[in-house]
Amino acid sequence: SQITKIENISHLSELRVLNLARNLLTIVENLNGLDSLTELNLRHNQVSAIKDVDTLPRLQRLFLSFNNISSFEDILCLADSSTLSDITLDGNPIAQETWYKHTVLHHMMQLRQLDMKRITEEERRMASVAARKEEERKRESHKQNLLKEKKRLTICNIARQWEIQQNRLALVASLNQDKDNDPCQINGSAAYVFPEESRSLDTILSSAVQGLSVLESHLVEVEGDTLCLYGAGALECLDRNWSVQTAGLIVTVSFMFIEFDEIVQVLTKLKTKFPNFVHLKFKETNLVTLQQFNALAQMHRIEQLTVDPQGNPVVNFTLWKYYVLFRLNHFNLQKINGVKVTENDIVQAERIFGLLAYVASSELPHYRMLSLFGESRRKQFHYLLDGKGKKSGSGSEESSDNRRNGGESTTRATLNYMTKDFHMEKLEEIKERKTFCQTYIEKLVKEAADINMKNESLQKLWPQMFIELVRDAVIEIRNKNSYMKLCLQRITDQKQ
Repeated sequence: SQITKIENISHLSELRVLNLARNLLTIVENLNGLDSLTELNLRHNQVSAIKDVDTLPRLQRLFLSFNNISSFEDILCLADSSTLSDITLDGNPIAQETWYKHTVLHHMMQLRQLDMKRITEEERRMASVAARKEEERKRESHKQNLLKEKKRLTICNIARQWEIQQNRLALVASLNQDKDNDPCQINGSAAYVFPEESRSLDTILSSAVQGLSVLESHLVEVEGDTLCLYGAGALECLDRNWSVQTAGLIVTVSFMFIEFDEIVQVLTKLKTKFPNFVHLKFKETNLVTLQQFNALAQMHRIEQLTVDPQGNPVVNFTLWKYYVLFRLNHFNLQKINGVKVTENDIVQAERIFGLLAYVASSELPHYRMLSLFGESRRKQFHYLLDGKGKKSGSGSEESSDNRRNGGESTTRATLNYMTKDFHMEKLEEIKERKTFCQTYIEKLVKEAADINMKNESLQKLWPQMFIELVRDAVIEIRNKNSYMKLCLQRITDQKQ
């Protein structure tokens, strides 16, 4: 029968050669006590791991050919043997690896023969160089793995912060709605909102955000020709000084876990920073309404647009793609969400939304229209208003001309988007103007009232005042000589 396990030989302290070839051994162990062993033959077994060999003080030759050793970790203990000079590992899976010889020689500097071949100094040197390169490769690989893990954790943290933020906004909206419906009916029974509960939930959300802030809250990454921005803080990278070469390579800009209203504020920076970018991607950016796509019209060029359904409810609208094609008609979009745009899509978009632009432009005052255009467009607009332009078919001709020239049509320019913050600023500005105007008008009214009161008082007093003035004048000039002397005296006093 064949041997499957090494045992009961630790008492053979004088044994010099041990031949266990062609058995069924899987693990080499229990070799303690063989202090005189110089040669161990384990060829043609099923050995996959070796133990205790480094404890043999006189072992010089070890034959492990044709076994199941697949990694250097399986024979790592051999590197600790100071007496081993000859080893064979041919016929094992490990011998098929490209790094096999270099790794073995690097870790077993005392070897003289490997697989029955004498080792030269050049081979040792090459093994040392290769081993160093392998170590560097492993370190670099480990570094890359750490960076990937850090990236994964950062993105997970950003996603969780985004989710908490959205939950908070939903909670605020829910509370505001409940205030309007107090009490609200649920399943026919009255249900009240308890402030204590809402406050505690908000406190929990705040605590969660503070706990997450230990990790990175945003991430900026350049992958090939794509700039990936995760989290609102990543938008600050657009203020950095990008090298001309790097900026020129960027073709795609991807936004994730960032409010669209915050993205709108940096769109103009994209135009100047990355002149060659033609593809915009949005994921978890709260694209909710079709009107938000109007903000993209300020870009200089877009060939592809990708709006991920995740975190962008606007894609649930059946006609959202047609609105994008209509509003961004001057860009000649090639693809939307990876699907090629056809001429039929453009015609369909014009049919569906063409009237919208006409209504918007016709309802807008002329001064507001002029404020939307540049100098050349103002001249064109005045030209049309004066009736000098073509009337029939002017809309379609203008659309085709603008598409050819890369310009935005006059009517479409009236469809713009105002962010919530900007809208609030406008409302605040209007409120301030209203307050100023009201104060100014009140002041004018008060001044007018005072003047009117003075005028009325003067009208009442004037007859009596006139009589007294005439009387005083008559009395004063009644004695002509005295009056002349008095006048001369006054003149003299004035000269002095």
